[in-house]
Amino acid sequence: MQPSRRRIRPRRAAALGAVTAVTLAVSTSAGTGLHTVGSAAGARPITALARSSTHSPCLINGRAEVQMSEGLPTPLGYSRSTGTVHALTLMVDFSDAPGRGNALDRFGEFFPQTQEWFRTSSYGRLDYRPETPVTDWLRMPKSFREYGIERGAPFDPGYRRLVQDIVAAADPEVDFRAYDLLNVLVTPNAGPSALDTVLSVTFAGNDEAPTADGVPVANASFVYSRQDDGSGSYARTGYRVLPHENGHVFGLPDLYTQEGGGAVGHWDIMSEDWGANNDLLGWHKWKLGWLDADQVHCAAGPGTTEYTLTPLARAGGDKLVFIPLDGRTGYAVELRTRDGNDEAVCRPGVLIYKVDADVDTGHGPVRVYDARRDSGGCTRSPNVHAELSDATFAPGESFEDRTRGLRIVIAGADLEGNHTVRVTRH
Repeated sequence: MQPSRRRIRPRRAAALGAVTAVTLAVSTSAGTGLHTVGSAAGARPITALARSSTHSPCLINGRAEVQMSEGLPTPLGYSRSTGTVHALTLMVDFSDAPGRGNALDRFGEFFPQTQEWFRTSSYGRLDYRPETPVTDWLRMPKSFREYGIERGAPFDPGYRRLVQDIVAAADPEVDFRAYDLLNVLVTPNAGPSALDTVLSVTFAGNDEAPTADGVPVANASFVYSRQDDGSGSYARTGYRVLPHENGHVFGLPDLYTQEGGGAVGHWDIMSEDWGANNDLLGWHKWKLGWLDADQVHCAAGPGTTEYTLTPLARAGGDKLVFIPLDGRTGYAVELRTRDGNDEAVCRPGVLIYKVDADVDTGHGPVRVYDARRDSGGCTRSPNVHAELSDATFAPGESFEDRTRGLRIVIAGADLEGNHTVRVTRH
């Protein structure tokens, strides 16, 4: 059975619209030496986008009212996504849902897998350090039912009360200024199964959040239940809900739509975070500061240009070609192979997708183009939208947007697996 994965992100008040996203993380104030749990207001940029003057046409951006955009650079208010990031991780339970067993067992469901996933995806540029200064269950003063938490619940009033109570319970032992983001691992018996209703949620850049040790708890991820379909795959892949939620802490939107993962499929963890392993799109890696300027090519001018792409999962080499269409949209081209976090790719090849910075989180800001439409896909991984799993283009194949006078040809591949793509713009 395919789990229902459509999360409804609570929107912040209009006054916060320019600071996009809704996640609770511990964001670092640059230059202070102290980490804050989300000081969105007035914070300086904390993850620099690698770029040169030639990249300017590719820095697409959306309207200010877009809550969480694919635009570049990422707005202020999120946690940094490069260097050492300290993730405060707390396990909580309730009187009507007491934690079963050792709280550290819940911690062990996500670590060290999550930090290894980030290390691999970022080519070592993100040193993610989960820290749990409180090793027991933190009992909340109210029952789970009293907080009124359900799918799509807004931050106020339930989550505000929950954050206040978490801070009160942890504060004697925790200096919240020492962390970049907050993970709340809720006892799995609180609320329904993830196969029935997805409660896991993130609130990011929320400078109206309650304060702890003088700083707002503005970036935090809450994880509920378990993504266990009975196949025994949970032990291998269930942790991936956390890197998905933390992706919001770093400023990445949801790529799934009301139809599920049908727009991007299994090509990005912000689309599907269940089933077989998968990485992030190259666009997201650039957005997070994991690619250097010389690894990203901005194909903005007319004419024909060839580029050699190296596998996205491997460190070094050219990773991304972006073809801007206007100030808000463009096509991205990258090479995906069966390496690293992409170990389960069933059809390696060149992935072509459109990025729209004017489309909000959860409404399909990215669309992957399928080289084999209506094929049914090639993956047999349970719970995965299979149709796009064979979407990649192979040497000799091409993609064309006639209305834009654009053609992308996969011109060839060398013995090392690198692919040459030819971009023609009229």
